[in-house]
Amino acid sequence: MTSMSLPPGTAPVKRQFLLSPAALPAVDDDAAEGSTAHTGKSCADVVDTDARGTGGRKKWTKAQKKEKRGANKGRKFGKVHDQLELCLRVANGKICEHGDECRFTHDVDAYLAAKPRDIRFPSITTISDVPPFIMDMEEDNSTADDNLYSLEQHTSCPSFTESGFCRLGLKCRFLGAHAKRDASGVITLVEDQEKRAQTALSATELNFIGADTLKLLRSKKYPKPITDAYLKELEAAKGDSNGPEEDVAVGKDNLAMNDPPPISSELVAKRIGNSDSSAQTDTPDVPIRVQEKRRLNWSGKSYLAPLTTVGNLPFRRLCMTLGADITCGEMGLATSFLTASASEFSLVRRHPSESMFGIQLAGNKPTTLVATAEVLGREFGDAGGIDFVDVNCGCPIDLVFKSGSGSALLDAPAKLGKIVTGMSRALGEVPVTIKLRTGVKDGRNNAHKIMPRAATEWGIGCITLHGRTRQQRYTKLADWEYIKQCVDAVRAKEADEGLSPIPIFGGGDCFSSHDYWTNVSSTGVDGVMIGRGALIKPWIFTEVKEHREWDISSRERLQLIGQFTEFGLSHFGTDTTGVNTTRRFLCEALSFQYRYVPIGLLERLPAKINDRAPTFKGRDELGMCLIVETLLASPNSQDWVKISEMFLGPAPESWSFTPKHKSNAHGEESQG
Repeated sequence: MTSMSLPPGTAPVKRQFLLSPAALPAVDDDAAEGSTAHTGKSCADVVDTDARGTGGRKKWTKAQKKEKRGANKGRKFGKVHDQLELCLRVANGKICEHGDECRFTHDVDAYLAAKPRDIRFPSITTISDVPPFIMDMEEDNSTADDNLYSLEQHTSCPSFTESGFCRLGLKCRFLGAHAKRDASGVITLVEDQEKRAQTALSATELNFIGADTLKLLRSKKYPKPITDAYLKELEAAKGDSNGPEEDVAVGKDNLAMNDPPPISSELVAKRIGNSDSSAQTDTPDVPIRVQEKRRLNWSGKSYLAPLTTVGNLPFRRLCMTLGADITCGEMGLATSFLTASASEFSLVRRHPSESMFGIQLAGNKPTTLVATAEVLGREFGDAGGIDFVDVNCGCPIDLVFKSGSGSALLDAPAKLGKIVTGMSRALGEVPVTIKLRTGVKDGRNNAHKIMPRAATEWGIGCITLHGRTRQQRYTKLADWEYIKQCVDAVRAKEADEGLSPIPIFGGGDCFSSHDYWTNVSSTGVDGVMIGRGALIKPWIFTEVKEHREWDISSRERLQLIGQFTEFGLSHFGTDTTGVNTTRRFLCEALSFQYRYVPIGLLERLPAKINDRAPTFKGRDELGMCLIVETLLASPNSQDWVKISEMFLGPAPESWSFTPKHKSNAHGEESQG
């Protein structure tokens, strides 16, 4: 059987690796992207009862097929805790200030007796070239010391290995790596003071928000002088006009409207770290001119797109090790920042390895976006914690669009201009960037009108254009011809006004080094923002850097999975809760990576991101008659959990993973 007999849109897998010419069900990224609700529905509610490898496949009715397509809109992931929870201060050998009133136990012996056995984390460097690649973590019980309760003395703790100490102390599930028993039989924690000092900067995450700041935000007492002054000017300008500009429909007249006037000198707010204005009486700060902002020299750089859920810090960190130059946090809602949402502020966390890092905001009006920009600029920008702030003008999700945020801003360019102009002033030296789609509806592209204004009038530091409309989503290929038209329009306007060019990035369907450099050379963009391509194959950044296609082996892929797991444990924690949070996000990552078809199995290159994989077998063995590449290509979420168990031990009975796509909860089209 050759690739000629495969259905259209199917990856051209070589005949010797094919198990069936039928392609796996198309993954509905649009349906999953629109999933926002959460219910208590567990994975068990959607998993098919037919096990893998039973030899037969049950035929589904039309109603059953419909039920098993689309997105699991009710995904909920509860935290897994120890049966007996130890106070964190006691776990680190400190005195708890709450004493007997603490809601956690202080009985160390009882905690260690009830604590699950340590996990044996495999060293990334010791993953073997031969089966079984990774030792079964349940095989060797000889190193356990019953007198040391749950300790596994031959394990390694990613946090301790990286930084010389573990912040979870006795709660760590890899405790044997940094604990010992003294002569009296008491377990004590070990620290590597030299390594801790050496890694104080390189291993410590940035952008933590203080409790006092959160309290001010919750009570609406956080000072925002720049925002207040700017909003007063907008109100004054509105009074002089015939009506609110943002309500005018998109069109020639709307695009020709003037931006709000610059803030007058008497209304200039002071960029200070506290609310005491008297300290700046003699030397007031003035608004930063566009020319004085930090310029973004991004030409030739690779840019990891901001990605909801999967674009977390451990994943971004992995992409940095593989060659990414620019990273951006997950989209955060401006209104949530202003209400001091702890989960929203967790999105701005940055690892020191992220050399160029930004925050992406979504909102629908200057009152929230400018205020959020001022808060972020003061708390993180002045300290060097963020390098840019991106405004999301491309999110197609219904919930976001109907609120007037995301891609809805494409139909309100005057309002968008007010937003980014105000944000630019509030952020001082920190540049503002925008991410757009080509338009809202098919056949009504308007990015070519917005982008020249953004580059020359609004003080934007970089523009990224995804080559699809909001209506199109992922149903068609990205329009790189139109991206070129938009780049040409911006460059012409910049030349007319004698301005230095700002970086412009394109995006859409980039899945190989060939795709990347072809699009750069044919459209004039400074680089390509990579989203889905990085989720499916994070090593695409290495391919781009080295101008090659990487036929990555299954061993190398396992090493990257192990590296992601290490980064996850360092970020989420090495206790029971952190281990299973890492497990959840590893499964989320594998829900994209299984789509990768090894290029050594393909009859022609480059691979295409929208090609669906037929069922195929891999090229090497992983013990117990399983094939590594086959396992890594499995669309069954239960297999992703199996992969997580290679690194994180058996999943607790109380833990389950509900995949984003319904089709991944069933074993109907398993890989082999």
